[in-house]
Amino acid sequence: MRVRASDAAPAAQTPSLGPSSAAALVIGHTIGVGIFLTPAELIGALASPALTLGLWVACGALVLAGAFTFGELASRYPMAGGLYVYLREGWGARVAFLYGWQSLLVMDPGVTAALAVGLSGYVVVLWPAAAGAERWLSVALIWGLAVVSMAGLTLSARVLGTLTAVKLLTFAAVVVLAFAVGAGSWRHFDPFVGRPATSVPLGEAIALGLIAVFFSFGGFWEASRIAGEVRHATRTLPVALAVGVSCVTVVYVAMTLAFIYLVPADQATSASAFARQAGEAMLGRAGPSVFASIVIVSVVPSALALLVMAPRLYLAMSDDGLFPSALASRHPTTRAPARATALLASLASLFVFVGTFEEIVAFFMCTTLGFVALAAAALAVVRRGPERPPFSSPGYPLTAALFVLLIVGVVVLVAINRPLQAIAGFAIVLLGLPAYTMSARRSGTARG
Repeated sequence: MRVRASDAAPAAQTPSLGPSSAAALVIGHTIGVGIFLTPAELIGALASPALTLGLWVACGALVLAGAFTFGELASRYPMAGGLYVYLREGWGARVAFLYGWQSLLVMDPGVTAALAVGLSGYVVVLWPAAAGAERWLSVALIWGLAVVSMAGLTLSARVLGTLTAVKLLTFAAVVVLAFAVGAGSWRHFDPFVGRPATSVPLGEAIALGLIAVFFSFGGFWEASRIAGEVRHATRTLPVALAVGVSCVTVVYVAMTLAFIYLVPADQATSASAFARQAGEAMLGRAGPSVFASIVIVSVVPSALALLVMAPRLYLAMSDDGLFPSALASRHPTTRAPARATALLASLASLFVFVGTFEEIVAFFMCTTLGFVALAAAALAVVRRGPERPPFSSPGYPLTAALFVLLIVGVVVLVAINRPLQAIAGFAIVLLGLPAYTMSARRSGTARG
């Protein structure tokens, strides 16, 4: 069954998000702690400012091609669910269910837990008395942000928009301070400085750098999950995706420039040491504490954005009869998917205490990216229909093909480095097939 854009938004929920709020979702969720970790990894591995900055720009351009691709898909299907809807319309309900199944049970709570645990570590830097209670801090952070999300889309969007604005202003301040008062040097940009003999081979360094850079852009597509609550989504969401990805690229490049100025490449031995050195070079002894505060400012909006966007996927699957109908209910006053959000927060809290969520997420990284590639490739399938959306991807089919090739390349590189985890991840995802069969039989909605 094909779904027309005019059939997309459910009458019970009036779209309330505007262009700036939609863009804030993209920016707020995409830029997390990776903005501090990835530059250190790149600078240390590549030992070349030109290669480091070139990799950011090149990957940013390819991700922008992905934003155009998902922008057209969102224009065709402006409804809750995002990639689940695109997979369903392009490749059938069975493939879409497997994506939603692993998102609900593993990826969404795993990423939420990872963000919260990482955040609690920086909270302890500022509040040493909390040392030893990081897990409880993580759970408190998860539920605090979940409550904001359950308070309603209007409130949570305003909070997220404010936090994202503070985040961007903070990054701008870091860049300005780095060059204005930081104890750095323009010699760190010398293109004639050779790579150390102990460095990994250049080809391997570029490959590993590509993985790190792409993961820093990862998740921008999740904003499409909330398309059903975006005003004039057929036109607004494509613009929000493109503007959001462009802003993220500019921020990453600017911050990397600042870090290179502050710390020479040969001293980028580890991410934590690199961040400490950059902070000290910029603000002296107060630098590490200030950087811990900046990390908190960066990660909180990322976690909140996920808790706002993720439950909309569960709503879409419940409406299709593939998830329990209880998850489709909204709070009578706030119209927020309170039960779906509470389920996500509960699973994330469980992952925090189990303590193995990083390994679990690693198992599903290849499969998640595989679903992203399939969703982007679905544009070639749905374009065969007679419908013409308000937004068409510029440069199609080249843009879509480049983005899919980027993801396939990252999947191959990750699988080569973690073959057992990749194989196990695909095997576990396939265990969702019996669950799909039971759900489809119960609801009578099997479609492929």
